[in-house]
Amino acid sequence: MIRRRTLLAGATAGLVAAGLAAQPASAHPKPPASVRLLALNDFHGNLEPPTGSSGTAIDENGNSVPAGGAAYVAAHLKQLRDRDTLTVAQGDLIGASPLISAAFHDEPSVQFMNDIGLTASAVGNHEFDEGYQELLRIQNGGCHPVDGCSPAGEWKGAKFDYLAANVLLEKKNKPLLDPWTIRRINGVKIGFIGVVTKTTPTIVTADGVKGLRFDDEVDAANKAAKELRKRGVHAMVLLVHEGDNVNAGEKPDDCGVVPGAGTRIAQQADPDIDVVLAGHTHQQYVCTVKGPDGRPRLYSSGSSFGRIITQVDFKVDRRTDDIVRSSMTADNHVVTRDVPPDPATQKFVQTWKDRVSVIADKPVGRITADLTRAPSAAGETALGDVIADSQLAAMKDKGAQVALMNPGGVRTDLTYKASGSEGDGVVTYGEAFAVQPFSNVLGVTSLTGAQLDALLEQQWTSAGEKILQPSANLHFTIDRSKPVGDRVSNITVGGAAVDPAATYKVAANNFLLGGGDGFTTFTQGKDQVLGPIDLDGFVAYLNAQGTISPPPLDRISGS
Repeated sequence: MIRRRTLLAGATAGLVAAGLAAQPASAHPKPPASVRLLALNDFHGNLEPPTGSSGTAIDENGNSVPAGGAAYVAAHLKQLRDRDTLTVAQGDLIGASPLISAAFHDEPSVQFMNDIGLTASAVGNHEFDEGYQELLRIQNGGCHPVDGCSPAGEWKGAKFDYLAANVLLEKKNKPLLDPWTIRRINGVKIGFIGVVTKTTPTIVTADGVKGLRFDDEVDAANKAAKELRKRGVHAMVLLVHEGDNVNAGEKPDDCGVVPGAGTRIAQQADPDIDVVLAGHTHQQYVCTVKGPDGRPRLYSSGSSFGRIITQVDFKVDRRTDDIVRSSMTADNHVVTRDVPPDPATQKFVQTWKDRVSVIADKPVGRITADLTRAPSAAGETALGDVIADSQLAAMKDKGAQVALMNPGGVRTDLTYKASGSEGDGVVTYGEAFAVQPFSNVLGVTSLTGAQLDALLEQQWTSAGEKILQPSANLHFTIDRSKPVGDRVSNITVGGAAVDPAATYKVAANNFLLGGGDGFTTFTQGKDQVLGPIDLDGFVAYLNAQGTISPPPLDRISGS
């Protein structure tokens, strides 16, 4: 009986197969494959829930709600995943990180990315903060060459692929990292390309990108797309660490972008690229742009600090192996804190919090009131002034006469109210670190008075205004009604007018000394000498002063 039923079944199967064979292939097409992408960008090591304005997001109703934190990211990812999901990122996962991550060279944050199943990420500019050799260590593993292994033991490396199609080793003319990678999901292949903003050399320290070349993002993406086509991959996603700004108050899925560098890439990238996931600007948006062939494609970004997860769903035609763009939907999910945090991640974060607490909770000084980044009409800030003073003090023994601090390097305020149990007015090492997290090296260079004038005129560029914060003995006047290049006057050092022909020793961090933020006149300086890390100088100054009050904002006059 069993044998007969088996034979009948076989005969029936043969008839069915013969019938199918007699029909055109298109009569019974394979159903398309469903794929889901979950994306993060600009996490910046925020394992703990970020605080202040950095810890809120505008939700779908236009309300500002608490958002972010690794345990909540992990919880939301678990809710959003299905069996056909890939998790990706658009760079700046590390760098400019809170002390809980930065004290251990961001290994905890990369381990978190391993734990949540990240499969690929574009590099961001902050991945180069400690130089490309350190980035390679983060990717491949090994203990830090100076600080050794972290409390967790030897670093095993990232389990995901960092992608950098437009970053090349200059001498070898070869990519520093993989330009692209291919993932198979639900029986289809998806190609991922990664690029970083080509402006990276102007926004990180010169030493961080020494020996590297950053090519145009579109050119590099198109070259990578060509390589993917050669390998039979037609479903392509571009992970790009560049983006656009948006109008104030935009909801997560709005498209209120002000078209800029991100839109250019999204519009000009190879027609076979179906999705462009962006970052860098810390904005949230979901847009549709037209590619070079006129077809629409998704262009989106997911805020920063783990406050947004971008969900992209689409179908892949199994016959063409390409994404059916009409099937694509996208949603920026706010990582709210009204869900139970993921227990394993909570435990993981607490472990690193305990490990860093000995360092973070140490008192280093006192303040009598908030030291903030709130600017005067001229653009001067109390905290910027104090940092400039600390840098001058740190470099006095190297001959420094004045100091200048870039405003973008002052990352948060120092508040009088205690953040923990240290007491009101007490500044802890962790709080000082949050202000100066980049581990830039301080230096002194010699500039003529004429060069100092030219340097101060570079505070206005096509990218906007960046007012340098001066030490107490440096004063100048600005007049924004005058043309760019002729806005600074009445420059004095120690009360004396600057002599265009005289030489002045100017202290700054190595980001500025390398021409960062467009202050290229710094690179014309001579006899450069280096000193301590900026944070070390800041902490030493806080210790030496004992108690600091907000200085009067009278170093820059005008408006």
